[in-house]
Amino acid sequence: MSEDYDERSGPVVVGPPRRRMSRLDRVRARRNRNRRRLIGAAAAALLVVVVVAAVYLGGEVFGGGGSGDFAGDGKDDVVVQVHDGDSTTQIAQILRDKGVISNVKGFVDAAKDNAAIAAIQPGFYAVRTEMSASAAVQHLADPHNRVGKIVIPEGRQLDDIAEVGSGKVTDGIFTLISKATCVPRGDEQKCVPAEDLRKVAEQAPPEQLNVPEWAAQPVAGLGKNHRRLEGLIAPGTWNVDPSASPRDIIAKLVGQSADHYVGGGLLDTAKAMNMSPYQILVVGSLVQREAKPHDFAKVARVIYNRLAVPQKLEFDSTVNYLLDRQEIATTDADRAQLTPWNTYAVQGLPATPICSPGEEALTAAERPEPGDWLYFVTVDTEGTTLFTRDYQQHLANIELAKRNGVLDSAR
Repeated sequence: MSEDYDERSGPVVVGPPRRRMSRLDRVRARRNRNRRRLIGAAAAALLVVVVVAAVYLGGEVFGGGGSGDFAGDGKDDVVVQVHDGDSTTQIAQILRDKGVISNVKGFVDAAKDNAAIAAIQPGFYAVRTEMSASAAVQHLADPHNRVGKIVIPEGRQLDDIAEVGSGKVTDGIFTLISKATCVPRGDEQKCVPAEDLRKVAEQAPPEQLNVPEWAAQPVAGLGKNHRRLEGLIAPGTWNVDPSASPRDIIAKLVGQSADHYVGGGLLDTAKAMNMSPYQILVVGSLVQREAKPHDFAKVARVIYNRLAVPQKLEFDSTVNYLLDRQEIATTDADRAQLTPWNTYAVQGLPATPICSPGEEALTAAERPEPGDWLYFVTVDTEGTTLFTRDYQQHLANIELAKRNGVLDSAR
């Protein structure tokens, strides 16, 4: 034992002395520990999100979206839109998003082998929130629950027309649109009023109504007159959103109609005939109102022949147009009224179309039958119409029409 050993001393440290951490080192170490903790927590949270998303999306892919089902026929009225090409699953997702059904799978199962759902047409349908899957299927399959579908017959004008004598009223385009927008709201029906549609036609700037460029000038020329849109809503079957504003409804119909007319070759035909597309539309409307389909092409030729002379058209249909009535013969007082539409009073075509012409009438306006006729008159109740270039012969034809009870005054 060495004499230098001290029993009270501790173990002897071998090697260089241990260096103490500086304050800056301790701060850095603390920051690194905190950063590792944050990264770990974020990774854990991300993992939870991924797991939840996987479960949710997995349910969506496999037609889930919830395991329960509402009971009964639903609570509040709501309108949903079915798009062209939608599958049953896509329709179910639309219904679930609107709160109509609780889950996708239940609807898909309830709609399985349902021919009406498989063949459902694109459009708008009135349903209710919180319906059972089977009730939702039954509602969509019932054609009475389809809303926003407008069928515009050929030859209709914007305003209602009263038939002289019988008093029968034929719905105009504004009324047809209004009726198509009616949807149930509790115990009542909510519709876009025809008068609101008429006000939009009067007051909205043409560019907000999708008026095509080829019709912009004549439309602007009529100022704030709703008849400026006459003929720009084509005949056919259209779908409109009942919840849309009157302006959006009119704009959609005018825009789709313009596409329809252009798709039918209106622009190319007008160019070939050295006329404007709008003039072709006007001629087509006159043909539609003045003749039966088998005489369309002949009447179109009479119009062009009279314009070439030039000679006033003198069509009773243009007099009736502003009076919103339908009558074969007009009175002297009616024919004397000076309006932009009365072709007894003004030379050339009326200011606008007088109705929405159909395909056959437009085809006749684009391809009139060859002939030199200047006059025509319907002479019997069967619709027989006689054409001639000779005015004296035309007067004789008028007398025949009078004897047959078709006319009581001359054209």
